[in-house]
Amino acid sequence: QVQLVESGGGLVQAGGSLRLSCAASGLPSSTYAMGWFRQQPGKEREFVVSIMWSDGRGYYLESVKDRFTISRDNAKNTVYLQMNSLKFEDTAVYYCAAALRYSRSYYYTRDFDSWGQGTQVTVSS
Repeated sequence: QVQLVESGGGLVQAGGSLRLSCAASGLPSSTYAMGWFRQQPGKEREFVVSIMWSDGRGYYLESVKDRFTISRDNAKNTVYLQMNSLKFEDTAVYYCAAALRYSRSYYYTRDFDSWGQGTQVTVSS
């Protein structure tokens, strides 16, 4: 059974940085991708970034691609999200997710099979 535990959220001023971590246990060797999504109150969960587990290719939401960087440590089964130049609109609960099946894209919530409990990121303006 896959378990994902996020950490690293918190309160930061606009323009600041945070680094989120997602520690995975029970991750099969056939894992296709990992991703980060975020959700603001009253809104649907939104794709932020995904990373292919095999080769590390990252795919970003346009509004974060010059500010956020996803990376992974396969040996530690951990995914990181470095967030720089944070904006007020980045405030959300951030969720880590694992995709255990092949999909044509890793962009939608339906492409992912396991989810963490989320970590709150609050950016003060």
